[in-house]
Amino acid sequence: MSTAILTGPPVPGSSLEGDLRSLGFDVRVANGPEHTAALIAAAPGADRVALIDPRFVGHVHALRLALTDPRFQTTAVIGALSAQPAGRAALTGAVREVSATVPAGAGAVAGDGVVDSVAAELEAQGVPVHRPELGSLVAAVPSEAQERHRARAAVEAVDDEAVRLRSAVKAHDGFFTTFCISPYSRYLARWCARRGLTPNQVTTASLLTALIAAGCAATGTRVGFVAAGLLLLFSFVLDCTDGQLARYSLQYSTMGAWLDATFDRAKEYAYYAGLALGAARGGDDVWALALGAMVLQICRHVVDFSFNEANHDATANTSPTAALSSKLDSVGWTVWLRRMIVLPIGERWAMIAVLTAVTTPRIVFYALLIGCSLAACYTTAGRVLRSLTRKAHRTDRAALALADLADSGPLAETASRVAAKGVRTLPGPIPLVAAALGGAAVVATAALTAFGSVWTVVAAAVYALTSGVAVARPLKGALDWLVPPVFRAAEYGTILVLAAHAEVNGALPAAFCLVSAVAYHHYDTVYRIRGGTGAPPHWLVRTIGGHEGRVLAVALLAFLLPSTDFTIASAALAAAVALVVLVESIRFWVSSQAPAVHDEGEPA
Repeated sequence: MSTAILTGPPVPGSSLEGDLRSLGFDVRVANGPEHTAALIAAAPGADRVALIDPRFVGHVHALRLALTDPRFQTTAVIGALSAQPAGRAALTGAVREVSATVPAGAGAVAGDGVVDSVAAELEAQGVPVHRPELGSLVAAVPSEAQERHRARAAVEAVDDEAVRLRSAVKAHDGFFTTFCISPYSRYLARWCARRGLTPNQVTTASLLTALIAAGCAATGTRVGFVAAGLLLLFSFVLDCTDGQLARYSLQYSTMGAWLDATFDRAKEYAYYAGLALGAARGGDDVWALALGAMVLQICRHVVDFSFNEANHDATANTSPTAALSSKLDSVGWTVWLRRMIVLPIGERWAMIAVLTAVTTPRIVFYALLIGCSLAACYTTAGRVLRSLTRKAHRTDRAALALADLADSGPLAETASRVAAKGVRTLPGPIPLVAAALGGAAVVATAALTAFGSVWTVVAAAVYALTSGVAVARPLKGALDWLVPPVFRAAEYGTILVLAAHAEVNGALPAAFCLVSAVAYHHYDTVYRIRGGTGAPPHWLVRTIGGHEGRVLAVALLAFLLPSTDFTIASAALAAAVALVVLVESIRFWVSSQAPAVHDEGEPA
């Protein structure tokens, strides 16, 4: 149980102590700043400690936001302040600093403003104090009876439960999610909260529902397809509910953020596999389409991640493209239109579910490929224009993030060291040009030559060299954020083409599994970077070869083995990669102290 310390005697008739206990706090009353410091020291070391002005008047949800949010070490609103264990030493020091300014014998003066003084002292010492946006919620410290009466009237005038429900919904979301899901899923989130369910449990339920949907799709029957579509939609409702439950009850966690992000990808790609299996039962082989849809969707995500990381802390003048975008945002209908064009997860899953129920898997994948291609062209073109028309200075942090997203293995690293001196004097676009030429060469060679051609091996070796050239200097150029997506397209595209050319049963499903395993590693890299913990350990990247090493390995397998053995080898490689990256990823996220990074509106 957390500890709440009132910095003076409670005001008669106040519900403050009861409100604090309803939030899970053990309430203590201090009789002065020195006693406050002693109570902080006496609290169990693993406890969150809160300081509250005894005159506080406000909504319970305002207190909840100030005192229970696990994402921030120190949080405050007027009259209330909390610190997690890591911030308690700074809190104690700030209390002692404030106590030194209190006149001797002042005792616990109700109007002394100790809490707000402590918060100000923490900020003066450089301690980040999160101050949540309260909106219409009230948090006040009235010093007179008349002010207290007005504050209580303001509290009664606002329904904090309604505010809490509204704030449980993402501030920025897609059209389908905003108007077709969130109006009722927020109430489902509250229902879950009142029954003690956690966001992680809802996230797991969403995954299981999607896997059952994939199983229904795999039956290949019309009844199965209809059930699959309905279950996929319900899985998405639960997917919205878990985040809303986390925001409603402030149950944020590192594990929850990781599960939510990872399971979203697992659900969608497992459903693709279910559709492909169902189509095969009906005599239609759509594995190439399923793998192509997955590759396209992953590359879209990598474009989003890379662009955001490249511009995370870039300093520059606003580009004309960004100015036009801001101008369009002032016209309401254009905001929703632009959010729908990018085909975010809500619109995408709705389209998949409806088409699954009324058409065939082949049509579902055609629609996915066309829709995602148009969305990719729209978003990428806009970001390219922003990058070209914006004179930005990108930081070392951004360059490091892009280098981590590149996922370079030993071969590319060796080539980059050899080429480093010469590349520094070459024009700015060289990294992207080298990556694009090498990637295009290996995919085109695999597509235009026979399966097992030695030329594909040669092209893969050249790709390893050009990949090294691409990362031989820091990725700080205007378009260098495109290098990681190009690498992803080259690696996944080569695997897809070689599996398709094998022309044996099982080659494309094995390739689907291999791309899934590698994609998990790439997504895991993104979420670690977003969590501020850096990329996966270097030994892991080297163990699984880096993108260029895997391309060369797959090309060699195709050259050395007949088609049937190539399929078995691809499946074995997929299992090996999955085992290594999953074990390391689970170990990291279970033991990690990374902050909880939750999606607050990014299209996915």
